[in-house]
Amino acid sequence: MTEGKSVQQKSNGADNERAVSPVIGVILMVAMTVIMAAIIATFVTGIGNDQNAPAQAGYQIENSTDDTDLQVTIISMGVNTETVKCVESGVEKNATDSEGTTITCPSGSTIIGINKQGKKNVIDQSIED
Repeated sequence: MTEGKSVQQKSNGADNERAVSPVIGVILMVAMTVIMAAIIATFVTGIGNDQNAPAQAGYQIENSTDDTDLQVTIISMGVNTETVKCVESGVEKNATDSEGTTITCPSGSTIIGINKQGKKNVIDQSIED
């Protein structure tokens, strides 16, 4: 039934340009998939988490019977905290490596934390009651 009529194929461009958009689309989809896989892998494996985080600790100070010593109770320790120490005039007095422990520190001393890489961090410069 097409006698006398010519059938013409409709296209949006020349024959050699028709596959450009699908090829670019596929390349973009592959690139996005690779980037998403890298981001998810970084989160899952935990790369970069707390590797150099400073030592942190929560503490409570109470006055002991004499006014020169303070009782410092370590309430919480940070994820990367190895040890919490009491230092007076550059001399380490007492230390702990667990929560719930009480150490005796002279009034005016400094509380420092040491992280798992051995780096020291000042938690409180000069403790007073």
